[in-house]
Amino acid sequence: MALQTNPLQADATLDLFSYSLQEMVVNAAIATLLGLLVSTVYRATHKGLSYSQSFTQTLVWVSLIVSIVMMVIGASLARAFALVGALSIIRFRTVVKDTKDTSFVFASLALGMAAGTGNYALAGVAIVFVVIVALVLHATNFGALQKSEFVLRFLFDQSQDNTPYLEVLKSSARRAALLNLEPSGEGAFIRLTYDIQLQRDIEPEAFTQELSKLAGVSEVVLIVSKNDVDY
Repeated sequence: MALQTNPLQADATLDLFSYSLQEMVVNAAIATLLGLLVSTVYRATHKGLSYSQSFTQTLVWVSLIVSIVMMVIGASLARAFALVGALSIIRFRTVVKDTKDTSFVFASLALGMAAGTGNYALAGVAIVFVVIVALVLHATNFGALQKSEFVLRFLFDQSQDNTPYLEVLKSSARRAALLNLEPSGEGAFIRLTYDIQLQRDIEPEAFTQELSKLAGVSEVVLIVSKNDVDY
């Protein structure tokens, strides 16, 4: 009668380190290098105001740590389940401000897995595609809808017989929508706020100067609303 062995006990008899020292060093070094490349591309292609040095360094850490995790797991199913149970205790509450940042996290994770398992060919092909796609999307500004939108604010003297600013808006702006109108200076002036889209050949500086020269118009302020609109 054959004796049945416990898979966990059998796994315990295996060598804890299935990788040689040289393989460990090479895998960790390659994972770190791949993480540095991903973080460098992220920094070069980042847009907006949500840039974080901590997140950039995290991309390197993710790649390195995942490679270590993959070497710890090796071919052991029991270690994999034990590691999942241990990591489930940790809760990550960091909010990713940009959805594109998530893709860089996954890239570091996948590259770390490839390096940690010794699949250097896949890691090399993957990092080339990640770098090329990221740079091409950044250079072409893919998916962006460009609009020259501004918020225009100025003060107008109500004692004027006409409203010359309307003619300037009609000739210089492709679209002008009144957002706010409020009395100022005990009713002698009105402060107007417009959401405008300038013509392609109209420079913002020239537009504000032309508007400021009009009779009754003062305190002209042109605020950039959005340069890149995502839907």
